[in-house]
Amino acid sequence: MKTINYLLLLALSINLLGCKGEKKEEKKSEITTESTTTTTSEATEEDYSKKLDIVLSPKSESNVAGTVSFSDEGGIVTMVANLNGLTEGEHAIHIHQKADCSSADGKSTGGHWNPTMEPHGKWGAKEGYHKGDIGNFSADADGKGSITFATNDWCIGCGDDKKDILGKAIIVHQGTDDYTSQPSGAAGSRVSCGGIIK
Repeated sequence: MKTINYLLLLALSINLLGCKGEKKEEKKSEITTESTTTTTSEATEEDYSKKLDIVLSPKSESNVAGTVSFSDEGGIVTMVANLNGLTEGEHAIHIHQKADCSSADGKSTGGHWNPTMEPHGKWGAKEGYHKGDIGNFSADADGKGSITFATNDWCIGCGDDKKDILGKAIIVHQGTDDYTSQPSGAAGSRVSCGGIIK
């Protein structure tokens, strides 16, 4: 009889130890799931940092304001600019050297962003062009204008001095870029400015 009781006690002990092992396995599984969630969250944060919205403010006693959105997807940066308060007709838009819109005339941004030291020109011209030479766009009779531009020659926060647009500024000009006058296309006064910053 003592032998049977002893065997029953031994069987119960083994069974209890086996259950504790299963609970440990469940805990391990939970920890793995939480790790995966953290990784997904980090990836989402990285994707978000490749999108940037900036506000353009009036300069040179104008009323020109607007927004510019940048997105970097698959190595292509797309810029979408929407402006209002413009005079009807063509206007130049460029990226300038510094994200400093503090001066009343917008000249605190410096000249066109030109990290490759090329002459000013139309984007893609074989004679050369600045990385900031976006070009011209039209404003309607209500003073509204927009432009969409995409290139693989820019990046957002990649750290490459010849591609990174962070720390630069968007400038909208009163006139049209003639694509030939050096160093800036004779586009007239700077009527709107926005720093490209996070």
